[in-house]
Amino acid sequence: MKGATTNICYNVLDRNVHEKKLGDKVAFYWEGNEPGETTQITYHELLAQVCQFSNVLRKQGIQKGDRVAIYMPMIPELVVAMLACARLGALHSIVFAGFSAESLCERILDSSCSLLITTDAFYRGEKLVNLKELADEALEKCQEKGFPVRCCIVVKHLGRAELGMGDSPTQSPPIKRPCPDVQISWNQGVDLWWHELIQEAGDECEPEWCDAEDPLFILYTSGSTGKPKGVVHTVGGYMLYVATTFKYVFDFHAEDVFWCTADIGWITGHSYVTYGPLANGASSVLFEGIPTYPDVSRLWSIVDKYKVTKFYTAPTAIRLLMKFGDEPVSKHSRASLQVLGTVGEPINPEAWLWYHRVVGSQRCPIVDTFWQTETGGHMLTPLPGAIPMKPGSATLPFFGVAPAILNESGEELEGEAEGYLVFKQPWPGIMRTVYGNHERFETTYFKKFPGYYITGDGCRRDQDGYYWITGRIDDMLNVSGHLLSTAEVESALVEHEAIAEAAVVGHPHPVKGECLYCFVTLCDGHTFSPTLTEELKKQIREKIGPIATPDYIQNAPGLPKTRSGKIMRRVLRKIAQNDHDLGDTSTVADPSVISHLFSHRCLTIQ
Repeated sequence: MKGATTNICYNVLDRNVHEKKLGDKVAFYWEGNEPGETTQITYHELLAQVCQFSNVLRKQGIQKGDRVAIYMPMIPELVVAMLACARLGALHSIVFAGFSAESLCERILDSSCSLLITTDAFYRGEKLVNLKELADEALEKCQEKGFPVRCCIVVKHLGRAELGMGDSPTQSPPIKRPCPDVQISWNQGVDLWWHELIQEAGDECEPEWCDAEDPLFILYTSGSTGKPKGVVHTVGGYMLYVATTFKYVFDFHAEDVFWCTADIGWITGHSYVTYGPLANGASSVLFEGIPTYPDVSRLWSIVDKYKVTKFYTAPTAIRLLMKFGDEPVSKHSRASLQVLGTVGEPINPEAWLWYHRVVGSQRCPIVDTFWQTETGGHMLTPLPGAIPMKPGSATLPFFGVAPAILNESGEELEGEAEGYLVFKQPWPGIMRTVYGNHERFETTYFKKFPGYYITGDGCRRDQDGYYWITGRIDDMLNVSGHLLSTAEVESALVEHEAIAEAAVVGHPHPVKGECLYCFVTLCDGHTFSPTLTEELKKQIREKIGPIATPDYIQNAPGLPKTRSGKIMRRVLRKIAQNDHDLGDTSTVADPSVISHLFSHRCLTIQ
């Protein structure tokens, strides 16, 4: 669509308010970390706040093509900030608020962001996160590396009561729990308060018209080399793709209340918390907290509170909540639910069935969506009510998406097949480059099999044409010449009633070349024993075959995960081999898990 002119902020706000007359419709129901903290914001109010903040950014010198870093928790100002950037044609680079100062610094430097937007502090469950302190540390590191960021705009989130009682509740969520002990450091000449800047800004701002192929945002995703890749999406294609996938995959209707539990710091939050729902004029829930606080039924109480009709979450969250049994779910009505979705990783059939049986009371279709940061939106997914479901299968391609399965030689396989998942023609939401490194873009995604987009995932197609993601290609194991997928073995392990979660990695073996080393997390009330180990080996033999029998099974009370909940198998491979050279572990949510696993590892033979 090169040569076409548009602005995504105009499409998701101005058109909804002025053309579609949705100004009084709620855009977001904000649910804070504490159950009592709530507010809502209409399309009209959101447009006014975005225009105000766009004017603030303009006054700070932000222009079309500039990069702005955003480092914030799940509060309405995060949506306002990203849409204000889009309104001006500036690229937002959102860094998940769970990342370290080092990670933030690296991302600011990579794309030369001229301004940072952050928050004083926030609670994540019981944990207080002093975000401003981390932001200061990142800016200090940038300064040391010769890149001073000239301006940092700070939202007063924990100290909102001090803003005066004149605020209308929609202008700012209510005060969080009082935090007299949080000391917010202030850098004169760099730091500016959001609320002070907003007070002086007008609420009208003409959007900057952009070419459809102008960049919209940069979002960093981990690279196999350890250096994050800045995935670049453009305005026109991305807008069209997220609007369309949202509408059809979630069977959107005007009266729906949609809830995607992802953080906006990840692509799922960009596409299905912000841009996709707003492009369709939807009402969504924006949730700051975590699924287990103040208790493990939090998600279901929110579903009932807002009468959520479409619910989208990650297998990690489902498996976490499964550990606590059915009662925390079944004590809530959930009668409003119509469609359930999963995203982020392949879901094992047992978790799928629990989600279907307990959460959806066997009446809600489940859309198990396969896609990536790089694809912008859903690629493989069932359509609710239209395509028969298979537990654990990402099923069929979305309209116009052309998947193929290739063997090692790059030949397309027909019918039932297993190999590399690729796509053989472009789609509107495909990423356009890696920021500042187009060569890396070509090498990573197109070089191995010229003419195809390479996902990096292994995949199996069954006799009905359904696709099953078997895990990252680098998570494939070669045991005695047989290719095994770690996801398949993990799925077999978690089918045992004692196992809540499992992660499997390869370990060198003198005879087989490679053998299986399994980490298992037990459900409450179960203990780890030699008997259990034998039962698990037997189960894998029965489910997959003797070739997949693990040599080692280690009790793992916790697994090393990123803050988005992805298991870091790279780290587990090092633990299995007793190799303490771990490389970059800045994205591990709880580093203490790693030392515990090292000290309790199985004795292995090389």
